[in-house]
Amino acid sequence: MTATGRPATGTGHPATDTSTSTGRSTVTTATATATSTSTGATAAGPPLGAARPAQQLAGTGALLRLALRRDRLMMPLWILLLGGSFASVARSITSLYGTAAERAALAHSMNGDGLLRALYGPVFSDSAGGLTAWRMSGFGAALAAVMSLVIVVRHTRDEEETGRQELLSSAGVGRRAPLTAALLAAAAANAGLAGVTAAGLAASGEPAGGSVALALSVAATGMLFACTAALAAQLTESARAAKAIGAAAVGGAYVLKAAGDAASDAGSSVLTWLSPVGWAENVRPYAAERWWVLLLPAAAVAAQGALAYTLAARRDLGMSFLPARPGPARGRMATAGALALRLQRGSLYGWAAGFLVSGVVFGGIADGAGDLVGDNAGAREIFERMGGHSGLTEAFLAAMTGVLGTVAALYVVASVLRLHGEETGVRAEPLLAGAVGRLRWAAGHLAVAFGGSAAVVLAGGAGLALGYGRDPARVIGAALAQLPAVWVFGGLAVLLYGAAPKAAPAAWAVAGLALSLDWLGPALNLPQPVLGLSPFGHLAKLPGAEMAWPPVAVLLLLTAALVTAGLAALRRRDMSG
Repeated sequence: MTATGRPATGTGHPATDTSTSTGRSTVTTATATATSTSTGATAAGPPLGAARPAQQLAGTGALLRLALRRDRLMMPLWILLLGGSFASVARSITSLYGTAAERAALAHSMNGDGLLRALYGPVFSDSAGGLTAWRMSGFGAALAAVMSLVIVVRHTRDEEETGRQELLSSAGVGRRAPLTAALLAAAAANAGLAGVTAAGLAASGEPAGGSVALALSVAATGMLFACTAALAAQLTESARAAKAIGAAAVGGAYVLKAAGDAASDAGSSVLTWLSPVGWAENVRPYAAERWWVLLLPAAAVAAQGALAYTLAARRDLGMSFLPARPGPARGRMATAGALALRLQRGSLYGWAAGFLVSGVVFGGIADGAGDLVGDNAGAREIFERMGGHSGLTEAFLAAMTGVLGTVAALYVVASVLRLHGEETGVRAEPLLAGAVGRLRWAAGHLAVAFGGSAAVVLAGGAGLALGYGRDPARVIGAALAQLPAVWVFGGLAVLLYGAAPKAAPAAWAVAGLALSLDWLGPALNLPQPVLGLSPFGHLAKLPGAEMAWPPVAVLLLLTAALVTAGLAALRRRDMSG
């Protein structure tokens, strides 16, 4: 009994100990559960926007270094090309208009013509620096805005759309860190642009105060639209839509400035003051600078930035405040080309509508070009350089078809680079994993790019003919004659995307350089070899001149060679998705 009892007693002790231990574990678990329930924010993570500022900005430095590394080619290219163009224009003006009398005559001729003011802006000073500001303040501010827009969307919404931001956020990145890093990257780019611009102008012999004022006005406009892009990135669900909103804002601001400048030669129109690009103009570098005007873009940056930060804290990663509309449950597209058209039809319709309206406006004032210019020899000479010597009205029409062509080059580059966006967004991979081959997939987008550019230019030509009211075949034909040069930029974008996809955005810089040559070259009386660097410099000045077919054939062959080389490279390389 005793022997039997000992085991029983021994068994009882462990049982008692186990029961006690289990009870303690139960109590501990219950206590932990209660604690977790009472401090749910600690267990499940803080609610949106409730984290401390230091937590929300965690990882900003690392993301900024990553952004600068990714943009190590694109950003310096933008800064050097755009910033260096200011000093180049200043030296060109000094060489072309060497005396005070010549500069005064140019300023008087420009301010006396509402049409030229709409194109180039008013002149506030007839010094070399003042004429440089006249030529470059609005144009440079708009390009700085485009640069900032691309940078911010690239490092915010584009990162979310491709899924890279989700991977980065899993490593302790704060909610507002990506937006902060993107804005800091844009600030670095605009600071670099301001430094290069001011240094170049000062080295050209221009007064330091005016040089700094011009550089700051351009950089401030860039930062303003960087914050506009940050807002667009919160509102939309795709990088494409965010860029479209930002581009529409830049275009609208430039149109407002142009309308205001046409109405007043002093920059005092209400429309000019409603435009951020008009603010850059009204800083008036080299003409008793208005430093206080810089407070306007500073206030706009602060307001837009605060709103963007507020929205960033109130949405989930990858989500937006304007979600995309879901498509039909059953697919209705049987070919890669149909899918490409579906993806790009919105931008195509928008560009075509914009070209149609612009053409109607330009055509409506073509007959009055002679009255607007009058005896202004300088204005007449500029239009003849842009459009030929066949008569002022036809020279004006030729100049406007050239403007439509250079802008259409931006469309074809954007449309071709949609291939790059589909690849990096891992949307091309599911298609290429099936029966659709690379060339067939690319061909669908290229058909939309090249065919869409033809449709856009046709819409502009039709609008020009409608506004002009006669000779529709000649006017539309003059517009369509710009297509060979437009397609060269599309071919270059195909080559860059196929052979070196990381360098594909450089197609924007090439198109921007050509646009600068075609718009600024005639006003600066640049030599023909320089103007010939742009494909548009080799085309006949229609509708007044005789058609020249050899340049057209050369440009078409060049386009075909570029597209063929790009597709061959795409077929051989690995996809980056």
